[in-house]
Amino acid sequence: MLGRTAASLFWMSRYQERAQNITRLMEVAYRGAIMAYDGQAEGHHWQFALACSGAETGYHEKHDELHSRHVTNYMVFSKDNPISIRNCLELTRNNARAVRTGITAELWEAINTTWIEFCDTSPQSVTQEKLPDFLAWLAQRSHLFRGALLNTVLRDDGYYFSQMGTFVERADNTARILDNQYWVLLPDNEIIEDGSSERYQWSAILRALSGRRSYRFAYPNAQLKAFNIAEFLILRREMPRSLAYCYDWLADTAEDLGHFYGSREPSLDLAADVFKDLKEKQMRDIYQEGLHDFLIDFIGKNNQFAHQLCEDYNFA
Repeated sequence: MLGRTAASLFWMSRYQERAQNITRLMEVAYRGAIMAYDGQAEGHHWQFALACSGAETGYHEKHDELHSRHVTNYMVFSKDNPISIRNCLELTRNNARAVRTGITAELWEAINTTWIEFCDTSPQSVTQEKLPDFLAWLAQRSHLFRGALLNTVLRDDGYYFSQMGTFVERADNTARILDNQYWVLLPDNEIIEDGSSERYQWSAILRALSGRRSYRFAYPNAQLKAFNIAEFLILRREMPRSLAYCYDWLADTAEDLGHFYGSREPSLDLAADVFKDLKEKQMRDIYQEGLHDFLIDFIGKNNQFAHQLCEDYNFA
């Protein structure tokens, strides 16, 4: 496969995953904004979405205050925000179009129709009352993309590069959200009062990573606890957005790619090493190491893997 083809498939999936992640953060922010919690400053919920997405600095360069309408426009529709949903969907489509003959009709239709319908939506028409329905539509379109990819694409090198794009982006998103909020996941916060700011932030982290309900299944007899939440989102491989789950997929996909080409590049060993480390770690070891330090180190390793993959397979 040509390097530029591999790159397009990798980034197609990565940008689509990013759009879904931003959609989820906006859902959490909206949900929080319409519910009253004592001790929280006005705009706290929108600040959560901006900070966890890494868009805080760019937003404040353009706006002096936090306002739901400004945040929505910047995070969803803005051409000036590199990680806006609009830009992510456009880049998903551009990369898919570059490899149009290498993906299935179902996958292309899912991508292209989403972009066309998004462009037909006026930002002014998405009022705060209509925002939940619009975000739900975006989430459904992301699920359609993922379903078309998993159910129609041939299991060859193109599929492997697409999968790597998805899980590199997902791992990065999970790690950055956890690091942005790491201070509420420290063991000192284990005993808190109901209705506290920490309890809301725990719920927000889980919702931002689609883990609020599945947490209850994983810990059926436990209340929300910092230790359990951190363990759930870092080490529990049954949680689809945990760091361990992402690198379980990446390590397996790396093995498949190595077999497909009959050679083993350095990036494939990097994925295996990261997964091995996560599989052997205990949550208490991570706390002892320092949660923030662990997450920063993980983000660096994830970026290193992505860069090495690009180098190994001559991404344009």
